[in-house]
Amino acid sequence: MIEVRSVSVLVLVLAVSAACCLGFGFVLQQNAARQAPLSDFLSPRLLLDLMKVPRWLGGIGLMVAGMVLGAIALSQGEISLVEPLLATNLVFALALSRKQSKQPLGRQGWAGLLLLAGGVTAFIVAGEPRGGTAVPDPLRHWLIIGVMIGLALLLTTYAKRSRLSSGPVLLALAAGLLYGVQDALTRVSGQRFSEGGLVELLTGWQPYAVLALGVTGLILVQSAFETAPLRRSLPALTAAQPLAGIICGVGFLGDRLRTDTGALAWEAAGLAAIVGGIVLLGMHPAMPCTQTERARDLQPTEARA
Repeated sequence: MIEVRSVSVLVLVLAVSAACCLGFGFVLQQNAARQAPLSDFLSPRLLLDLMKVPRWLGGIGLMVAGMVLGAIALSQGEISLVEPLLATNLVFALALSRKQSKQPLGRQGWAGLLLLAGGVTAFIVAGEPRGGTAVPDPLRHWLIIGVMIGLALLLTTYAKRSRLSSGPVLLALAAGLLYGVQDALTRVSGQRFSEGGLVELLTGWQPYAVLALGVTGLILVQSAFETAPLRRSLPALTAAQPLAGIICGVGFLGDRLRTDTGALAWEAAGLAAIVGGIVLLGMHPAMPCTQTERARDLQPTEARA
């Protein structure tokens, strides 16, 4: 019992530290990406242009640190436990945004915080995520991964047609799905490394898929940040990633959750609260806006009328 509890605390510290780095990193990235030219939308050129911006590089550095901490947490705990904790990155993003904007937290902020914290707690306590034996059937692996990537591709296709209306939300959803799959494959890569070292890791396809998913997700996220305020894109990203990760964890990684009626009800309520909290926090006025929105908000009321 003592050993299990110590591992859970370690996973908690690692996952929350990862969420902190990710939240701060997302804000810095959006601060820089919103000034990028729209001609770079969904193009690798966007990353090349942003590499010249120190603030964006700082945001990417924090994001990489968060991903490393998240990978370590995934190697120590179940993805169904780590993913809800990573969703708290929005709390840290709001904290930095509040410092920049001087906006008070208000009822919306407090309600979002309580929903997110309560949802994470309810899901973990009710579900009691624990490890199990990974599903050996490769067809099941590819089916779940294929559905996630296919849905992300579909969302990206629709985003191209409406890039300044619903496009940013669709891109963030697509990136969240890819990041959820990336988290699952990161855990598999860590298991391969533990079992056979570097040779075992590099002879599998998983680490290369992790890299490809990471770069693709990064382009989608930066394109969303470029064309919309953080309050429109980050909630979708933060909500989609844990849901996709939990599906992969339960679907083929062998994660187990309690399945009695009471536990399932609390797990569903917890996930709903997590999503609700994410939406409230993500739409908080303190979240960074685009240059166009800021100029519009600074206009006198008469001029806007």
